[in-house]
Amino acid sequence: MAPYFHSALHLIRALWTLVKNSALHLIRALWTLVKSRGCAIIRPPRDGGIRYRGLTQEQIRSVHVLPLDYEIEYICRGNRVIIGPNVRKCLPNGTWTDLTQRSKCLLQCPRVWTSLENGRVSQWPLGPPVEGMVLQYSCLPGFILVGRNSTHCNKLGKWDSPKPVQGVWNDDVDVRHDHPSKKKLYIGALFPMSGGWPGGQACLPSAQMALDLVNKRTDILPEYELELIHYDSMCDPGEATKLLYDLLYTEPIKMVLMPGCSSVSTLVAEAARMWNLIVLSYGSSSPALSNRQRFPTFFRTHPSATLHNPTRVQLFQKWKWTKIATIQQTTEVFTSTLDDLEARTKEAGIEISVRQSFLTDPAPAVKNLKRQDARIIVGLFYETEARKVFCEVYKEKLYGKKYVWFLIGWYADNWFKIKDPSINCTVEQMTEAVEGHVTTEIVMLNPETVRGASNLTSQEFLNQLMSKLGGKNPEETGGFQEAPLAYDAVWALALALNKTVGPLKAKGRRLEDFNYNNRDITAEIYRALNTSSFEGVSGHVVFDAQGSRMAWTLIEQLQGGSYKKIGYFDSTKGNLSWYGNDRWIGPGPPADQTVVIEEFRFLSQKLFVSVSVFAGLGILLGIVCLTFNIYNSNVRYIQNSQPYLNNMTAVGCMMALAAVFPLGLDGHHVHRKQFPVVCQFRLWLLGLGFSLAYGSMFTKIWWVHTVFTKKDDKKEKRKHLEPWKLYATVGVLLVIDVLSLMIWQIVDPLHITVEKFVREAPKGDLDVLIQPLLEHCSSDKMNTWLGVVYGYKGLLLLLGIFLAYETKSISTEKINDHRAVGMAIYNVSVLCMITAPVTMILSSQQDASFAFASLAIVFSVYITLVVLFVPKMRRLITRGEWQSDTQETVKTQGSSTNNNDEEKSRQLERENKELQKIIQEKEERVSELRNQLVERQALRSRRRPSTVNQNHTPLLPPDGKISRNNCHTSRLQLLYK
Repeated sequence: MAPYFHSALHLIRALWTLVKNSALHLIRALWTLVKSRGCAIIRPPRDGGIRYRGLTQEQIRSVHVLPLDYEIEYICRGNRVIIGPNVRKCLPNGTWTDLTQRSKCLLQCPRVWTSLENGRVSQWPLGPPVEGMVLQYSCLPGFILVGRNSTHCNKLGKWDSPKPVQGVWNDDVDVRHDHPSKKKLYIGALFPMSGGWPGGQACLPSAQMALDLVNKRTDILPEYELELIHYDSMCDPGEATKLLYDLLYTEPIKMVLMPGCSSVSTLVAEAARMWNLIVLSYGSSSPALSNRQRFPTFFRTHPSATLHNPTRVQLFQKWKWTKIATIQQTTEVFTSTLDDLEARTKEAGIEISVRQSFLTDPAPAVKNLKRQDARIIVGLFYETEARKVFCEVYKEKLYGKKYVWFLIGWYADNWFKIKDPSINCTVEQMTEAVEGHVTTEIVMLNPETVRGASNLTSQEFLNQLMSKLGGKNPEETGGFQEAPLAYDAVWALALALNKTVGPLKAKGRRLEDFNYNNRDITAEIYRALNTSSFEGVSGHVVFDAQGSRMAWTLIEQLQGGSYKKIGYFDSTKGNLSWYGNDRWIGPGPPADQTVVIEEFRFLSQKLFVSVSVFAGLGILLGIVCLTFNIYNSNVRYIQNSQPYLNNMTAVGCMMALAAVFPLGLDGHHVHRKQFPVVCQFRLWLLGLGFSLAYGSMFTKIWWVHTVFTKKDDKKEKRKHLEPWKLYATVGVLLVIDVLSLMIWQIVDPLHITVEKFVREAPKGDLDVLIQPLLEHCSSDKMNTWLGVVYGYKGLLLLLGIFLAYETKSISTEKINDHRAVGMAIYNVSVLCMITAPVTMILSSQQDASFAFASLAIVFSVYITLVVLFVPKMRRLITRGEWQSDTQETVKTQGSSTNNNDEEKSRQLERENKELQKIIQEKEERVSELRNQLVERQALRSRRRPSTVNQNHTPLLPPDGKISRNNCHTSRLQLLYK
């Protein structure tokens, strides 16, 4: 068993070695892969932490590798400050920047030791007073130092020796004759060497450069020397409060305060008014500071964030945009900037149609921009949020040739290429989404080669600053871009103080007399600063009424993945310097909104011409019928059809057909000013035409019904037709129409109205929408008037149908065409009742509405004319009844009786009825006489023998009745008597 055991043990060891080596190789491969795609999270310095931008606490705990170009920032706890690089960036090789330079969080020593009245303090190394710093003290000529000339900051955050006593005047040394001493003027400054914006790293050396140069100038404050007493505010208002207390309650007196960050400047500027101190900031951009009531003594060489807005408005006007949209991160600086932009755009006649904001998630805001058709969009947010916004922009396709984005220009040049774990868009997608956007950035370095008050060009200043920084990388030095502003802030102060010397001397005052209760000197400094105007290394320095710097603005556009300068804007002069190299994805700057082209819908000309031809032929038919009726008015058959009413019908039909022409006229044929006249023609021609044509037919059928459906006694009274009553009936109907139309036009006249339809997108990739429009004839209470007219006409139509139905079996010679009239009424009524509601429903479809209405008119008229007049023409042609009564009398005498056939038939009918009554009476008389004869014969039979009765001839037939055939004419005449 032992050999087997040893063999198994060797096998297990071999397998374990193989697995271990494989795992190591796998781990190394994975580590190489990880390094090639990002950087591993590193440990923070002792007593410090790391700020991960754009990541939540849960993401920080779950993420082990950060993407390329990602930046982390060290932060320290308590009263400690970071020494060394405070920001590290992930490099393509999987390492972090400046790993050779160690970052430490060290305690600060009191800053009071860093200044000495009537003396100088030199420190090594430069930076905040932390562990390891050594201070060297020296006195000005004529003064001696009491105490140690050096001190060291230990690990406990304390100096190892007391601060030297204030310098004492040496009476034994008189140097005033050879080197007259300058009086010192002190400036209290807060330079953030660390924190959210470590701008003091470059701004402090820049300010010291300016001070050295000013103090060397014999033409600026020749009797004074400016000295800077500065502390590190860490861009923290809480820390700044403590330091402000030290500045105000520690000798010497400071004439001016110079804070940096906006949050710190807000605190200092609001408190400075209580000490009559002027505040001059070099790094504050918050628009909230542009408030003279809240900050009455505040000035700044850093332009306000609202300075972007005049540039934006200028660009809007240049590219002829009048409608913009905005999206902002919900912070005070962006809200106040947007409020200022809204006021400026309103003044320029530009509308902010959409205003969206977000706190952390921009997705809903971006979707709203898309939904409301935003095209020109101003975005106000920080760099990390900008990546989130444009990831959503890519998803919503809110980019391309139809859109322009305006962003802040102080992002990093490659901000959209930095991999951010908080978004799920690739670099390619981000690059596609941001292409073509425009940025505005305050010009902090004079682009022109000019020598200003300091006798330095901007390039010479940069060279000296780089030398002062000892070759540090500008991109890793906080406040490098703002350094020219700090430099010009010192010069603005020096020139303002120099300007106050004369006025103060005239009042018997001096600058060295300043204290926190002296308002006169503060007022003189305020006036001097307010009127400052000089050329600095950052450009022309001038302050507006709110104490904010007026500066140039650089305009850049992202072209092909890199920013290109396309112009400058000088807000002091309102001058736009344009390079003309702006480039657009489309043919030019896009429209500020979807171009809406108003397009009127007109009636189809083919349809109009076709129907007009039918209407014209109908008018010709009406003229033929009217001529025929007038020419043959003396013919008895025509006379018995009431030709005058038929003439009215023909005229009414022609008027109705004439209404077809104005019914088809629209903006294609007439001007909008003349369109109401066309509306009037439509209404009056159609209304009067209907009244004449239908009214005359209705009168006929009404008279027939009145005469032939009454009782016999009343019928006799109405059988005599009086034509004037028929004409009066038509006249009443016509007057009712005329009065109703006149009241309509006087109370609520017709006018043109335009109906808008849903916008339509044309074919092709065009950034336009078609707005279809349709002109209508309408009035304010159109539905009310149509209801009255349709109700009245509808009742007439229904009554006409009823009367036609009731008289369909009646035959009369007085109106011999009443059956044809009834048929015409049927057709007209049905067409009208169908057409009226259908045309109201189809009013938005011009072709269908016109076709339905006009064809209904044409068919009604054709049917009416054909039914009423064609049978008469046919009868006269086929029977040859063309002659008048006079011609027929000359031709044959017997034919004249035909003219009285009707009268004779009526007379014979009356005689027949009278004879029937007489016959009935006589038959009753005969029956009575027969009974009497029978009675007499019975009496005689009883008296005479029967033989006599047999030889006697009977007077009556065997049945005892007398028939009409047995009555002789002579006997009948006797009976009648």
